[in-house]
Amino acid sequence: MTPLTKSKALNAALTSMGIITPMDVLRHLPRRYEDFSYSKPSLYYSDHERVVLCGKLAGPLPRPYRFAHKTLYRFSLETDHGFHYDIEAWNQTYLSKILNAEDTFTIVGYYDAKRGKISMSKIKKGMIPPEESFVPVYALPSEITQHVFRVLVKRMLLSYTGKMEEVVPTTYRKKYRLISLYDAYKNVHFPRNRQEVHQGLRVLKYQEALLFSLHNQWVRGANRALRKDSLRKIQPQMVERFIRTLPYPLTSDQRKAYEECAADMDSNHMMYRLLQGDVGTGKTLVAALCAYANHTRSEQTALLAPTDTLARQHYENLRSIFAGTNLQMGLLVGAMEPSEKRVIMADLADGTLDLVVGTHALFSPSVQYAYLGLAIIDEQHKFGVNQRSLLVDKGEHADLLMMSATPIPRTLTLTIYGDLDVSTLTEFPAGKRDVTTKIVAPDSPEIKKAIDQALATDHRVFVVVPQIEGSEKANTSVLKVAERYKKEYPNRVTMVHGKMDEESKQVATVAFQTGLCPILVATSLIEVGIDVKAADTMIVYSPTHFSLSSLHQLRGRIGRDGNPAHFFLAYDKTEGDEDGEKKLQILCDTNDGFAIAEADLKLRGPGEILGTKQSGLPSFQTLNVIDDFKIFTCARDDATEILRRPQDPENAALLSLIDHLPKDGRSA
Repeated sequence: MTPLTKSKALNAALTSMGIITPMDVLRHLPRRYEDFSYSKPSLYYSDHERVVLCGKLAGPLPRPYRFAHKTLYRFSLETDHGFHYDIEAWNQTYLSKILNAEDTFTIVGYYDAKRGKISMSKIKKGMIPPEESFVPVYALPSEITQHVFRVLVKRMLLSYTGKMEEVVPTTYRKKYRLISLYDAYKNVHFPRNRQEVHQGLRVLKYQEALLFSLHNQWVRGANRALRKDSLRKIQPQMVERFIRTLPYPLTSDQRKAYEECAADMDSNHMMYRLLQGDVGTGKTLVAALCAYANHTRSEQTALLAPTDTLARQHYENLRSIFAGTNLQMGLLVGAMEPSEKRVIMADLADGTLDLVVGTHALFSPSVQYAYLGLAIIDEQHKFGVNQRSLLVDKGEHADLLMMSATPIPRTLTLTIYGDLDVSTLTEFPAGKRDVTTKIVAPDSPEIKKAIDQALATDHRVFVVVPQIEGSEKANTSVLKVAERYKKEYPNRVTMVHGKMDEESKQVATVAFQTGLCPILVATSLIEVGIDVKAADTMIVYSPTHFSLSSLHQLRGRIGRDGNPAHFFLAYDKTEGDEDGEKKLQILCDTNDGFAIAEADLKLRGPGEILGTKQSGLPSFQTLNVIDDFKIFTCARDDATEILRRPQDPENAALLSLIDHLPKDGRSA
């Protein structure tokens, strides 16, 4: 493949961003735009109004005023219209090097009507020509400047002049009055105003939604077309007898979800179902019922978890649930001895084991199943589609149940999970959670008081920190926070993070669970995988580093026994983002996972909605599944119509892309 540029360093930097082809360059869209369109001349503006002015300095050159760690510049700007404006600029120390009485400057700022001053946010030397007044800003590594990338985009766009094939069929381009794909990219990368950006994004958003919807419906149709080679029926009487042996009754949600799964498993078609619900709503028990139902039809079940810790936890929980039955279980994880693995694999191959719990090892080529009938995947978003297929392909059209602890707003499930049937759990088996959520300062005495109370009553305490090494900001490094806690609570603190080996993680987890070390300092690794009923306190440092859904997931780790619990968001207002406290307040106001997921979607905007690590949602390039929901619904209906008429030449050309469609919904 021909390199994009003559510079090896630039090519390497582009490759690190996933930009390899000319089309990749065009698909890397601006993350925002800088608008330097000049404001209409006026002596006064509205309070907080954004203004762009051009003029020269009037009066003496400004000298900096210093206040503690802040620097203030004050000066006067005279425009061509003869207006004078008082300008204030905080913490822009470079101004002493560029300000002078001779040059003309363009200033961007916000008008303070009460004080009659403009708070400057940006300054550029000279007057901005109209054709350069609306400038795209890209997310780029330090090796690539904005100017260099814009030049590259322009060159790539010119190379596609008259050559860019339309993806959206003419019928739908006319229906929605969409401009050409070439013009869409031109408008987004080199717009003259926001209206042109909007027109360009309409095309790219609709195209992305249409391809994603086609892929979903195509996969769904392919799944429904698959028929099981042999159909063994579930024995409902055996399942009901098993349910009666459980120490607690099923919630109505759990009962409904199981019955939906059982109906799928008894049909001639493969089950392809997502089970979603908040942490603690009892997804594992539903999975256990499905595994037992599968056992009654004399078939094997494989439960796949993303980590050794979570796999071991599932194994122990399921051993307890199935105690007293004749269902034979095994565990297969990476940290096991080779001899142990060989025994498990032999028992799977000859049918001795009815249920195996494990990690990626479950779909390795060396693992064979006698009669795999059900694959269960926990935290399904941690696994790629290919990995899921590898596990399912171990059986003759095995049923598939995927589980996710991040609720997706009800209005979105049909659109986002169009290739899946969805069951949802909203009820908590132990009744309503009693978790108090508070925003406190990192050094708040409330934190120490809550920890001391937890330790005095033989409870457990989670301390969550966003990073392993952390940054210069306080309370972002799990290593430093753990060190501080160990000094304050000697011999009572253990630690877990992603760079530790599995054996060390297991030792730390056991120490925490047993109470040997009742304080666990960890990264968000504990978001899944550690279920400790005695945990009633959690402190999250630098909470704005996490999405709302991640924080809600973390909160779900405490108060699981129904007793009062305390969730502290240790937030430093001086270091947080502008809307940090407002964002965190959402968690204080509600425990509804669906409401929090929807708020998170609105806050995060386009791009990786919720982040694929947290949500299991697809990663979209231009779409926002909340703001662009109408586009989604139109595209979903159009996809249905296109699949009904595959013989149409334009539809056929579009459908030919589906086999090669990346899983994030973008065209190949």
